[in-house]
Amino acid sequence: MQYKPLYVFFILIITLSCQEQRKEQRKEQHSHSNSTVSKGTKFPHELLDPVDTSAIVFYNVENLFDTIDAPNRDDAAFLPSSEKQWNSKRYVKKLENLTQVLTAASPKNPMLIGLAEIENRFVVHELLQTGRLKNTTYRVAHFESPDHRGIDVALAFDHKRFHVVHKEAIKVRIAKEPDFKTRDILYTKGITKDSSILHVFVNHWSSRRGGQAQSEYKRIRAARIVRQKVDSIQANDAAASIIIMGDFNDYPTNRSVSKVLQAGSPESKALLINLLWEQHATNRGTHNYRGNWGALDQMIVSRPLIQKNGLYLLDQSAYIVDDDRFLYTKDDGSQTPNRTYGGSNYFGGYSDHLAIYTLLCTSSD
Repeated sequence: MQYKPLYVFFILIITLSCQEQRKEQRKEQHSHSNSTVSKGTKFPHELLDPVDTSAIVFYNVENLFDTIDAPNRDDAAFLPSSEKQWNSKRYVKKLENLTQVLTAASPKNPMLIGLAEIENRFVVHELLQTGRLKNTTYRVAHFESPDHRGIDVALAFDHKRFHVVHKEAIKVRIAKEPDFKTRDILYTKGITKDSSILHVFVNHWSSRRGGQAQSEYKRIRAARIVRQKVDSIQANDAAASIIIMGDFNDYPTNRSVSKVLQAGSPESKALLINLLWEQHATNRGTHNYRGNWGALDQMIVSRPLIQKNGLYLLDQSAYIVDDDRFLYTKDDGSQTPNRTYGGSNYFGGYSDHLAIYTLLCTSSD
């Protein structure tokens, strides 16, 4: 009994200490939420809803390469012998990091995962066997593309919620440049669990290397190709459900996206709606270039998907997965995506892009 006052004293000290820590955590969270970093409209965990929703995610995963030397791939920079010293330990950590991002959007694993900057089908399969993702019956739509960097796009889909009936790699060619090589556009047509047809495009348009204006014609060419395919789909079904996601290397307001692809803001009368329009307009985004945020990664949908009839988006919106754990905070308080590499410097992060997602449901749920 003589130790009881001392015991109570220590308990009181510990309790007060914990309370102070919680106050500091709340202050820190508040300061982040009011900063000028790329914050989405809502955090993923705030989007829980009683209806049965399925997340559709897109993520540029920043050079997801295996450690094996492929003779027909330009993968020399991502080998154990390279300057980057890319090895099995770093590869496994990368897979684990990416899984955290891809499962952040919803308590249930995504129905569809669009990926950019993957080396091959093998790395996608290994990603899908990592962490919580391995609990879902994913299959992969992927084609080897002619890209000079050796990177492709892919679509992982939950076979129980999305049954693929057609897939194809749409080539992006420029007549006056026979040696031009870039990523294919992946087109997939599938049937959801309520027997609705959904058309999905995964894009990774040409980079801005050499300057935005000088390279714009490459992205305009890709936009025209997607627009032609969309026109053919809508000619057969004016109410078709279409999702066009990807890293467009242009912003929602750039000519390739807004004029050629004809994707407008949710308030416009456009037949294709760019769900990242508002984020970009308010200086939020998925990529940070020299301190400026912009939405290079976008989710574009046909108008029927924002109307509650058949397949529809739960909140008629798309969101950025921008939890602080996926961001790197600099000494001045500004933030950027927490990336894996900066040149040859290994940071051990996630990607130089943030992921985006939307939530799909049906009127019969």
